[in-house]
Amino acid sequence: MFAKEGYTIIAIATVISLLLSALAYWIGNKWSWLFYALAIIILAFVLNFFRDPDRTTPSGDDLLIAPADGKIVQIVELEHHPYIGGPATQVSIFLSAFDVHVNRIPLSGTIEQVNYNPGEYLLAWHEKSSELNEQSQFGLVHASGTRIFFKQITGYVARRIVYHIKEGDVVTVGDRFGMMKFGSRLDVIVPKTVELNVALNQRTVAGETIMGRVK
Repeated sequence: MFAKEGYTIIAIATVISLLLSALAYWIGNKWSWLFYALAIIILAFVLNFFRDPDRTTPSGDDLLIAPADGKIVQIVELEHHPYIGGPATQVSIFLSAFDVHVNRIPLSGTIEQVNYNPGEYLLAWHEKSSELNEQSQFGLVHASGTRIFFKQITGYVARRIVYHIKEGDVVTVGDRFGMMKFGSRLDVIVPKTVELNVALNQRTVAGETIMGRVK
């Protein structure tokens, strides 16, 4: 299964690969294998990047679930976050170009806030990328009244953010809501009423890894 956001790029990659294969066949000498290899590499990379596997989300409306595949590169304590309304903890997940890039809702609730901010293109693991890079921001309120905030952040390579949620939407944990193309980062910011169970360098699986629980 492939993400619908990638259909156009997959089609382009397929055409390029076919043209390279045709060129290799036409050349027909000892260097033809280079064009065949390039065709395979291009198509394999694009298909791998836009894969969208089904996931089984653990049951429980109070569970905070990882919104992205990747590695946790930062866990930062914040003195105050304006949407949370008090002290909070930020967990940052870095997605390499080889991770699944489809993003999923981290907690059931209602989307209260959606913002898009153009910005810079620092490397996604840079400590300032969360503040300065191009990003989309989402504020979500849980049925308990607990608020969380999450952000899709572009990196040096990733320059395209896609999302399909808007203010007022009622969302379910684990549902797909968008993707980031070609390497990026996703931050989740939660209040102290969310009991986190994550560690630096931990690998996460979108829609499946339990990051914490609303107390």
